Amino acid sequence: MSSSTAVPGQSPIAETAPQSLCALEPRVPADRLVAEMVPPPRFDAVRFETYEPDPDQPSQTEAVEVLSSFAAGLGGAHASGGGKRRWFGRKPTAPTGPRGVYLDGGYGVGKTHLLASLWHATPAAPSLKAFGTFVELTNLVGALGFQQTVQTLSGHRLLCIDEFELDDPGDTVLVSSLLSRLVEAGVALAATSNTLPGKLGEGRFAAADFLREIQGLSAHFRPLRIDGEDYRHRGLPEAPPPYSTEQVTKAAYATAGASLDDFPALLGHLARVHPSRYGALTDGITAVCLTDVEPVPDQSTALRLVVLADRLYDREVPVLASGLPFDRLFSDEMLNGGYRKKYFRAISRLTALARDAKALVAQ
Repeated sequence: MSSSTAVPGQSPIAETAPQSLCALEPRVPADRLVAEMVPPPRFDAVRFETYEPDPDQPSQTEAVEVLSSFAAGLGGAHASGGGKRRWFGRKPTAPTGPRGVYLDGGYGVGKTHLLASLWHATPAAPSLKAFGTFVELTNLVGALGFQQTVQTLSGHRLLCIDEFELDDPGDTVLVSSLLSRLVEAGVALAATSNTLPGKLGEGRFAAADFLREIQGLSAHFRPLRIDGEDYRHRGLPEAPPPYSTEQVTKAAYATAGASLDDFPALLGHLARVHPSRYGALTDGITAVCLTDVEPVPDQSTALRLVVLADRLYDREVPVLASGLPFDRLFSDEMLNGGYRKKYFRAISRLTALARDAKALVAQ
């Protein structure tokens, strides 16, 4: 519906009223969760050939070579001997040695690009390959149940897990058990994270209590370190400063498919929507416009914002904001705590999306 809206300090504008994310409460059926386990739109076209290794970081070139060979090695039959069909009910023989690769490195070195390239390069039908974030994988288990998730994924050639995180002891046991079952079924694994497999959980909870699960999980992977600086800021100017509320509001009304929300209100809404639905929350949204950005009040809220930032980045949705700049979202205590790499990743991605949004103000 169209309306004539007077923006403070601006001439009246007659445009389509923007949507409000706070008014949306999407419902996501379980079958959609499975069907959407593919690389997100931002990584539809990436390939090993489009990855540009930093010449000063030989580990990046090595990663491309290792992953290319890994993909080529997945071209044969399913490791259990024939995919989902198991003759005479024989239990598949677990492959010896690591059945996966684990890309370790800081935010912005291209880990997701490489992981998506591996998915694309693996010679198997899309229905036999799964790609999702750690959060999306745990959400799938919540939607289908553990046994059904094992059954659904056990016939796959490859499972790619982006931003592998263990945020609580329950997830440690859950994911360790799930991946162990999938490895037994012959599924190859690949994952990205900012932390080496044997160090998962440090600084977040009492890792010693779950060392057995963590070490058992790390044994499934060959760690592959990727060094380098954040490519999103390599040679680029600093993030644009926030705009005025008037500029953000005017841009929201002038941009078809944009949303417009007060930042504190949006944070409150995220607490009422399960993180598995944050992707659906942005369906059809062409730009997210936020007013009155302020520091995130607590860690639970901050972690929900991280998930939203990931979904927006995956879908290449620009973010235009007024208030504080994004590098002031999280307190020093948060940035020095156990989730610091998540928060730095969110800042990095929101900064990239803020650059993308500059054109909205200029239109």
